[in-house]
Amino acid sequence: MKQRFKNFFSGFVVAGFINILIGVFYLVVVAGIPFQDPTPEMQINYAANMRVGDILFLIGAILCVVGIIGKIVLYFFRSKAVS
Repeated sequence: MKQRFKNFFSGFVVAGFINILIGVFYLVVVAGIPFQDPTPEMQINYAANMRVGDILFLIGAILCVVGIIGKIVLYFFRSKAVS
């Protein structure tokens, strides 16, 4: 049972890291650097793409933190059960 939880939280860490990478890719490649004098349509597209990248990055960071905290809690429960 403990191995299932360990795998579950490891999955959270991996999924979070992948989501962070996708968010960074979206911010750097898709949204990119804004133009100097953009049209209103270009400003809207840039703002929307930046928001999507920010949300992907935030979700990935939350998943990583939840996974790491879960693994730490499991470690402490395991060490308490052994002693």
